[in-house]
Amino acid sequence: MQAAYETIEECQTALPLPGVDSSGEELFRMGMLYSTGQGGAPLDYVSAHMLFNLAAMRGSEAAKERRRELSMEMDRDSVHEAQRAAREWLQRA
Repeated sequence: MQAAYETIEECQTALPLPGVDSSGEELFRMGMLYSTGQGGAPLDYVSAHMLFNLAAMRGSEAAKERRRELSMEMDRDSVHEAQRAAREWLQRA
């Protein structure tokens, strides 16, 4: 199960995007919610991968490992979509 968003705006309505000052740990925790569908979050691998990307960029080693594991469960287009969403988020931050 993977959600797909055509634009970052669609992603934003489904997922409260983190603030620019979010720590790697905060981003990682949010990614875990979406990768497991817990805490009221939908199961959404694309958003989870995006969050793990952002967390890894902020120094989370756990996010790097989880991102790698999650990538193995996703198709190539979904991984590219998550990477694009992370880049778009960074441009807006």
